[in-house]
Amino acid sequence: MTPALRELEILFPKGLLHRPGELAPYESDALTAFRARPLAVVLPESHEEVVAAVRWCQKHRIPYVARGSGTSLSGGSLPVEGGIVIALNRMNRLLRLDPKERTAVVQPGFINLQVSLAAAPYGLYYAPDPSSQPVSTIGGNLAFNSGGAHCLKYGMTSNHVLGAKVVLPDGETASLGSESLEGVGPDWLGLFVGSEGLLGIATEVTLRLLPKPEAYHTVLAAYDTLEKAGEAVAAVVASGILPGAMEIMDSLAIEAAEAAVGAGYPREARALLIVELEGEAPEVEAEAHHLEQVIRSSGAYEVRVAQSEAERMKIWKGRKAAFSAVGRLSPDYIVQDGVVPRSKLGQALAEIERLSERYGLRVANVFHAGDGNLHPLILYNGRVPGELERAEELAGEILRLCVALGGSITGEHGVGMEKRAYMPEMFSPTDLEAMRRIRQALDPLELSNRGKMFPGGEPRPPSGPHPLERAGVIVRE
Repeated sequence: MTPALRELEILFPKGLLHRPGELAPYESDALTAFRARPLAVVLPESHEEVVAAVRWCQKHRIPYVARGSGTSLSGGSLPVEGGIVIALNRMNRLLRLDPKERTAVVQPGFINLQVSLAAAPYGLYYAPDPSSQPVSTIGGNLAFNSGGAHCLKYGMTSNHVLGAKVVLPDGETASLGSESLEGVGPDWLGLFVGSEGLLGIATEVTLRLLPKPEAYHTVLAAYDTLEKAGEAVAAVVASGILPGAMEIMDSLAIEAAEAAVGAGYPREARALLIVELEGEAPEVEAEAHHLEQVIRSSGAYEVRVAQSEAERMKIWKGRKAAFSAVGRLSPDYIVQDGVVPRSKLGQALAEIERLSERYGLRVANVFHAGDGNLHPLILYNGRVPGELERAEELAGEILRLCVALGGSITGEHGVGMEKRAYMPEMFSPTDLEAMRRIRQALDPLELSNRGKMFPGGEPRPPSGPHPLERAGVIVRE
């Protein structure tokens, strides 16, 4: 053990992993095509221990990455080779829940779904609901600005985070935002949320809770083409209805979900559209009649309405299980994440089908149709020479398609390692330089989650005082 590692062992006598067998689970996240062996993993249990770990990294100039449950699909929590993983799983407490103010304060390792379970006795819940919500952590959700099926109506994580206590890359502490919905001064919290760990580590997060909807109306519509389902989404939005969620699954995703959980989907459908209305009962009842007219005129050959909470949950169980269930169809797959305008959904889906045929690879489509957030799952066999490379080329084509149609290379999975090379497809060199200067203003050595988000290039350390110190939000501890 090196002297530096012995020093780290003194700081974390019960929370240091450094043997090969201990490090193996941390070598990759949910994007298993990327792997890297860290020098060590530390398991802090308090804000002060996170500060100690970051300052140790700063002292020895060793890069680090913060990690929760490791569910990132973009390689965002992939360790830096020879760096440190700061695993936040032990910081998993609910610190405070205020039903009157409708807020909850949690540590970063607190699980997404557990927030809603804790708030349920007060008639409240936490709206962002990524498919990984039973296992993903609030810290990771914040880092990648996660969304979920209901982001169409309620927005992303950024719309539900009021404040955060943050350890900056130099080990200093900053308090961003507040418990108020009305912020004062620069929106430092807005800059931090979705920054993929490049600007520091959140150790406490204040979340906004919402009243649970009084009523739900969940519709499952089956189509004979994927394009028709995509066009139906545009028709629903154009009608003036704002559903809580709109999701699409294609035939491969239906096959996988049925095999995994038996959701009772029409197996012969080429595409399924799930639309859920929620809110006060009179409002939902009025919108339900209007929605039925829109759906039936959109070309759906079968329309089902959930008649009970059990039927509603069964419909959603299939959708939530779709990502992992695709593993039943292929030994390997890439989960892509791009966005197109809703009006271009049909065009995008038709082009993805053509690309799938051209590359000779199956593509399962599961996505948040309401905001045009596509999640094509590209199926391949990594044991076949060249097939991974072909799958990656197809993934790149899909991202370029999204940008060409006026969309984005990511909606909620982040850039991470996976999409770094495609940043210039969307941003100019001036844009990327501006982003990098902001990052280097807080982390000149680029120690915090080094190698993520930005295309290649050596960092050029900036000069001048710390911008958050000038703004008065750094708390010296």
